[in-house]
Parts: sequence; structure tokens; C-alpha cells
Amino acid sequence: MEIWINPACSKCRSAVRLLDEEGAEYTVRRYLDDPPSADELRQVLDRLGLEPWDITRTGEQVAKELGIGRWPKEPAERERWIAALAEHPRLIQRPLITADDGTAVVGRSDEAVREALARSAG
Repeated sequence: MEIWINPACSKCRSAVRLLDEEGAEYTVRRYLDDPPSADELRQVLDRLGLEPWDITRTGEQVAKELGIGRWPKEPAERERWIAALAEHPRLIQRPLITADDGTAVVGRSDEAVREALARSAG
């Protein structure tokens, strides 16, 4: 299992704390220091079953500068969104947890983190 975090994020810290409490084995990826490539983002989106606009933090300053809130949310625009996430990783919703069964979750709640744990315990 891998968790993509921003250590300054309280939701990320909560997710890591819960993983530790449950004795989970996982790898931490500080995605602002080690940004995912466009290919990695495509893989995680496939695992999540989501589109890039579903995991984009549109309230971030860079999102406002790029005008992302006005971008179409349609298949023809998917690569544009992925490129923006790859170039500006701060836009990626966090934490993202990839489970051992090939799925992934956005771990913003204890329930979502427990879901990833259950999938990895499989």
C-alpha cells in the first residue's frame, strides 16, 4: 500500500496516524517533493475509477490562476487536466491511498482509510 501525502495537511496526518494505529505496512510518497508523472496519474485515476477533475483541488491559488474552474469536464479535456495535475501537484486531492488489491481511495475520512486497509488485508 502506498499513501500520497502532504505532511502539512491535517487529513494526511490523520490517515497516516490511522494506518499506524492499525499496524499497516505502507510506503509514504510526499507527492509535492516527488510529483507523479502523467502516466502515474492515469494509473491512479484508473484505480480510483475517477476522472482528473474529481481529484483536483480547485480552491488552490494555482487552480484559480489557471482558470481550472472553467475547464470543461469531458473526455476530450482529460489529458489537459492530467497535465495540469502533473505540472502542479498541489492541485491533487490528498491523501491518495493505493491498496494492494489494485484499487485506490481518496483517504479524506477514517472510513475511506479503513476501506483501503480492508482491501489491502484482502
